[in-house]
Amino acid sequence: MAGKRDQYKSKYTADNRIPGAFDGETMTRRRFMTASAHTAGAVAAASFTIPALGFALAPVFERVPHRWEIAGPTDLFVENNYVPVVVTMQPDLGEVGKQTVYIRKHNDKLDTDRYDSDPRTHPFIAISNRCTHAGCPVRWVEAAERFVCPCHGSVFNILGVRVGGPAPRPLDRFYVRVRNGNVEIGPRYSVNSELRPFSPRGPGEPVDGIGQYLYPAQFDERK
Repeated sequence: MAGKRDQYKSKYTADNRIPGAFDGETMTRRRFMTASAHTAGAVAAASFTIPALGFALAPVFERVPHRWEIAGPTDLFVENNYVPVVVTMQPDLGEVGKQTVYIRKHNDKLDTDRYDSDPRTHPFIAISNRCTHAGCPVRWVEAAERFVCPCHGSVFNILGVRVGGPAPRPLDRFYVRVRNGNVEIGPRYSVNSELRPFSPRGPGEPVDGIGQYLYPAQFDERK
């Protein structure tokens, strides 16, 4: 018992002969200030981290609207050139909810990639006019067979694959179907340089490498 009493350490700082201690206190002022500083630091870090995590994870819970818009009759579109069509993607936003889509008919000589080579699943190719760098509207230049972004100089070839500039991925595409002789535009999706489809990403968000984990995909409601 004597050994245990000798090993007992008082909870009071004065009994432990800590310099500057007061009778009856159980925590030194240094320890109190250290704990206060750590708590304040944790609160400050949380105030930055929690909103950042919310911003990064929000797209995971944002569902892409399931909507099909008539773009025009099938004979309006050709194989070797794009036709710009304005479609309403979000009717509740008025003019802001409209977007230009570049559409052409499937071309066996151009569409040779394994993801879009079957004309039965890709009878028409529909490419977004929003640059994947910052969302600026790109323009199709028929003479050069290029999509050109006027904002930061990104350039995309006839398939929408980036060939120059800061854009992190090819131009996005839209699901397409044919109903009653009309071409209908469905939900948007993103692609990588091999035209492999991915759930839609926002401007500046890559789909390959570590970027696909840093920028979560949105839910896909094309079914």
